[in-house]
Amino acid sequence: MFYLTEVEDHVRVEPKLFGLPTIEAVEKQLKETYTDYYDRELGKVIAVIEILSVGDGVIIPGDGAAYYNSTFKLLVWKPEIQEIVYGTISEITNFGAFIDLGVMKGMIHISQTMDDYVSFSKSNTLLGKSNKRSLKKGDLCLARIVALSHRGDEPKIGLTMRQPGLGKLEWIKEEQRKKERENKMVFKSEEKIVKGKKKSKGKNE
Repeated sequence: MFYLTEVEDHVRVEPKLFGLPTIEAVEKQLKETYTDYYDRELGKVIAVIEILSVGDGVIIPGDGAAYYNSTFKLLVWKPEIQEIVYGTISEITNFGAFIDLGVMKGMIHISQTMDDYVSFSKSNTLLGKSNKRSLKKGDLCLARIVALSHRGDEPKIGLTMRQPGLGKLEWIKEEQRKKERENKMVFKSEEKIVKGKKKSKGKNE
């Protein structure tokens, strides 16, 4: 989920930025520091949005940089269990698929790609045995986060598409059209019943 987060921190500004106005130097340093930054509590930093305040600089003996107590806003994305995410299949393997979520990547086990028996084909696609659906690199999908592991620099995100309203976008559209057709058929059958009742009433009268 996306958050706009306010952070207070002592920003270490390197000597190469000393020629700039203080706020501009702090902003450049923050953008450099937080590029591809991930923290378990904070999330994945997408952008430095705004510098709210910058205090007086402090120089520590033996360190050529200056430290500024600063308050700033960050746009972050923090993956959460049960969150629905949108992404593109970036890789197909014999054990599942990797999905590019834009900010991070998630992994979906082959058993969680669709509600069917799934096999890995030589053409690098995952194929459903009964429904004949296929999943390949570049497909757009909706998935749900069901597992998070925080080992390493970034979390390992486990996904599923074996729930109503999830999966490849084409599958979702197919299901929607199928439901619309079913609803029309139910409506027509109910309409016939109502008309039949009206006719029988007219005969009785």
